[in-house]
Amino acid sequence: MTKVKVQYLGFIKNLTKRGEDEFELRDNASLSDLLNKIAGVYGRPFVKDVYEPGHKDVKIGFVVTVNGVLTGQLKGINTQLNNGDNVILMSLMTGG
Repeated sequence: MTKVKVQYLGFIKNLTKRGEDEFELRDNASLSDLLNKIAGVYGRPFVKDVYEPGHKDVKIGFVVTVNGVLTGQLKGINTQLNNGDNVILMSLMTGG
């Protein structure tokens, strides 16, 4: 099993009402597997605003990093996750 830590920042933190979660995934899981799992936990609000399972990326206005690297510089939602990875989901703009 692969254990991954997920941090939520900005809008997503307000949406989930949590700062972070830890998920167990099957070995060789991808970022899309993780996003699908998060969508299953947080339901319609997450799917509506952040990520819809089956789509090729998070919705406009959101970014994801894996171990500090933007997924656009990796393989997007097909990025393979490894045990101990740190994933951050955040909105591009966090108002102040």
